Amino acid sequence: MSLSSRTARSLDHLVLPVVDLATSRLRLVSLGFTVAPDASHPFGTGNACVYFSDSTYLEPLAIRDLRTYEAKIAERTEFVRRDRAYRFRVGEDGLSAVVFKAEDAEADHAAFSKAGIVENDLFEFSRPFELDDGTKTTAGFKLAFAADLRAPDIFFFVCERLTPLSPAASLLAHANGVTGIAEVLLTEEDPMEFEPLLQVLSNSHDIDIHPHGFSVEVGSSRLSVYTPDHLKQAYGVDAVASQRGLFASGVVFAAPDLLNVKDILQHNDLPYSTLENGVSVSPASGQGVAFVFKEE
Repeated sequence: MSLSSRTARSLDHLVLPVVDLATSRLRLVSLGFTVAPDASHPFGTGNACVYFSDSTYLEPLAIRDLRTYEAKIAERTEFVRRDRAYRFRVGEDGLSAVVFKAEDAEADHAAFSKAGIVENDLFEFSRPFELDDGTKTTAGFKLAFAADLRAPDIFFFVCERLTPLSPAASLLAHANGVTGIAEVLLTEEDPMEFEPLLQVLSNSHDIDIHPHGFSVEVGSSRLSVYTPDHLKQAYGVDAVASQRGLFASGVVFAAPDLLNVKDILQHNDLPYSTLENGVSVSPASGQGVAFVFKEE
């Protein structure tokens, strides 16, 4: 068994469907983030990522070539099929996928299959990538997917990088001071229904169970499933949907200087709610889900 299938998985990135990349860029910049140049996928989508120094990142995802996008749906390309299903059920903005780092996607695919949560075949693709010195190269990826039929509005996959690449140093510096993704906020009326699923997905033995839900460690981040009431009380986040099933409702960012974050939000006329050691910004077009900035 490979190392990636035996050890706890770390968070890699979050997929945020957006109406278009221009709208997302404007919104994210107004929140104090540095956004990478637009990049295109060979299956009709594109992204404009936000990279963090903890090696996690956000992937705002838009449809850039509708003809190719629809052709890949006809070919049953899982990533595109899932994106279309999310946009149809939820809307053009949200958080559709949680992605883990992988050293061996094939081994993870086998582990997901054994657990009964595998979704479709392994998927491999490449896209252009710009290095820190401006050199243009190609980034390759291999993905293994997992899903639960009880949670149609979120899916999971691991991402094995076939080319060891890192974003430019200038992309890791953000005006809001954010250094990484501290927590991904998921919601469900009965959180413990999904504890076995997240334990398999994370490979984590460190489960924090409390009266309002539970959290699992995924590297330097956490995946948490909370009741809608606790999500509102503790994070100022409204649950996106009242129906049963796991749903991604927010992202918590590690921000060392909350006064700076508040200054940026006030300067850009962005409303926010004040929390204990944090602020919460409601979802908006180009942002997708609630963003919470906390001193951690």
